Amino acid sequence: MLGAALAAAAATETKPPAATDENPIIVEEIIAKVNGQIVTKDDMAKARRDLANDLHKQGLSGAQYEQAYEKSEADILRNKIDQALLVQRGKDLNINIDSDLSKYVAELQKNSKIADPDKFHEYVKEQTGMSYEDFLQQAKDGIVTQKVIREEVGSRISIKHEDIEKYYNEHKSEFVRQEQIFLSEILVSTDGKDAAGVAAAEKKAKDLSARAKKGERFYELAKDNSDAVTAPAGGELGGWQKGQLAAMIENATWDQPKGFVTDPMRVENGFLILKVDEHQKAGQASLDDVSNEITERLYTPKMQPAVREYLTKLRRDAFLEIKPGYVDSGAAAGQNTTWVATAELKPETVTKEEVASQKRHKRLLGVVPVPGTTATSSSKSSVSK
Repeated sequence: MLGAALAAAAATETKPPAATDENPIIVEEIIAKVNGQIVTKDDMAKARRDLANDLHKQGLSGAQYEQAYEKSEADILRNKIDQALLVQRGKDLNINIDSDLSKYVAELQKNSKIADPDKFHEYVKEQTGMSYEDFLQQAKDGIVTQKVIREEVGSRISIKHEDIEKYYNEHKSEFVRQEQIFLSEILVSTDGKDAAGVAAAEKKAKDLSARAKKGERFYELAKDNSDAVTAPAGGELGGWQKGQLAAMIENATWDQPKGFVTDPMRVENGFLILKVDEHQKAGQASLDDVSNEITERLYTPKMQPAVREYLTKLRRDAFLEIKPGYVDSGAAAGQNTTWVATAELKPETVTKEEVASQKRHKRLLGVVPVPGTTATSSSKSSVSK
């Protein structure tokens, strides 16, 4: 199959031929030049491998895999050029992402539960298949890309209140709600702990519950202390209808107001603390209740074409060359991206005969052009014939 074959070909390493004067070894074959950056054949091969791995992780196979692979593979070069342009634009805008990068790495290290830097670097290499330095650069480029899009595109898209109201009135049936309760959790695990460990876990859970009840942000407490898989998302569990929750949990939360925090509850694998984020009543939701949801619905379809329009503009302003056989699916219409091989560039030359045939001109004595202006200045020295 085509997708699998391409992925396999990208993953296959072949032994390079021996170098000769006529055929030097090509270490990195450049296939695109984007201002001061390049995209190499190896970059494309790695992107194809990553794509294949992602699709397999999604559980796709057979015809579904082939269709998804071929559709996404066609945009790999486009995506590489997009990111190069956005990263370069980030530099032009002097966007600083040091604090964002530090927070991202600190969060990743905390979630990995690996305090030792060297072991954490090895963990990153195992998880990503790249060196820690390459991982940091990729993370940095990703954060810059997001910030540029947000500042240069997203901030210029506005959704008017009258548009939100119009959408609400035309789609009221979509905002008829069933009663739901929205919860967040903190789990202090007791897995593998002896009696003393269980007692310590209970003490920690009681302390966290008390802190949350006093007003500390539950989201941050969950991120920093919860052992549940929901910890990175601040413990958010989403919405639940009557009867979907375990009886103990439903009894402890269902009739409680927004913001209510439970005492620690003993569950099979630890002590569980819950917070009521919202209690959505049954019936027609008001415009105020769904205004943010409608804004998102209207914003999303405007964002994608706006981003492509912005990237097309960046392309038009860029120096861009693409090697034959490769296609930028996001190319700007009419833009010349013809590849010019270095060997084909020839300096302007002139023969001795052409020089000899040119007439020699005298400079006017005392009149010397002033560089960069139309004025002249006097000179005390004569020009020899």
